Amino acid sequence: MSKQPFVSVITPVFNGERFIGECVKSVLNQTYKNFEYVVVNNCSTDRTYDILLSFAKKDSRIRIYNNKEHLPILKNLNNSFLQMSEESKYCKVLHADDWLFPECIEKMVEVAERSDRVGIVSSYLLEGRRTDSYLLEQREVKGVGLNYDRNIFSGKEICRLSLLGKGYFFGSPSTLLIRSEIIRNRVPFYSEDSIHTDYEVCLEILKDWDFGFVHQILSFSRVHENAHSSFAKRVNTYILENIRILKKYGKFYLTPQEIDMMLKKRMKYYYRFLATSVFKKRTKEFWAYHLNGLKEIGEPLNVFKFLISFIIVVYNNILTNLILG
Repeated sequence: MSKQPFVSVITPVFNGERFIGECVKSVLNQTYKNFEYVVVNNCSTDRTYDILLSFAKKDSRIRIYNNKEHLPILKNLNNSFLQMSEESKYCKVLHADDWLFPECIEKMVEVAERSDRVGIVSSYLLEGRRTDSYLLEQREVKGVGLNYDRNIFSGKEICRLSLLGKGYFFGSPSTLLIRSEIIRNRVPFYSEDSIHTDYEVCLEILKDWDFGFVHQILSFSRVHENAHSSFAKRVNTYILENIRILKKYGKFYLTPQEIDMMLKKRMKYYYRFLATSVFKKRTKEFWAYHLNGLKEIGEPLNVFKFLISFIIVVYNNILTNLILG
């Protein structure tokens, strides 16, 4: 690129003193240089602001915005987008407990610049829990599956593959580079009513835009007990949300026959999951989420299907014990 397009890097943070230093350093260590770094401090009560200020004094690209009042997570993320410079061509979100590999912005912008039809760029994501200065546990690379010989794909085809269960290529919000004009034309950017609004917004954008992908690990998403995703993992919101999203967006990307096939497949898997959960001492929080969630998506608990799934699970457990015993 003869001239680097201007990029806004956005980090919303609340009481992030534990990881914010590592997050900021990963941005400042980028090989790409033409960016601003806007950190939105959501009324933190720990040392977050002091840490940010120490960095800002040394690097003029850092701009700290202090909220006047504490905002819920998604509302604060939407508020963070409003602080983006009018000059930016691309926006890179980075959560305060995540970090970027040095070539992240450079590689993503390079793909985005190949076509003015690319609205979102993603890459492989490394997810894990850091145990010490040398090791990661529960590490997993996500986003694998697309052909290596291509970097630009039809947005509709990517969404189609995702809804058919053939791959999830959007990672987390920290994985994506988004064209700034899309963010400016969508206010609020994220729906504040959905726990998996980051998935939904990709399905919305890619109705009209193409999808770019870099075949490298460019970001790290940290798994820890205080992460926003901890509730989602604890009660497994993903399995029910996949059904809700299929019912909401299938009509844009799938045929009626494919929607019917996938809905039957996902519901069968879901009832098997609920039946198995009976033996795992799930909490009241877990059951309340799933029973209420089924009603909200228009699929109230079918006692007959649940009992059939329960019997199958019991039979499989007995059979397994006999074989192993």
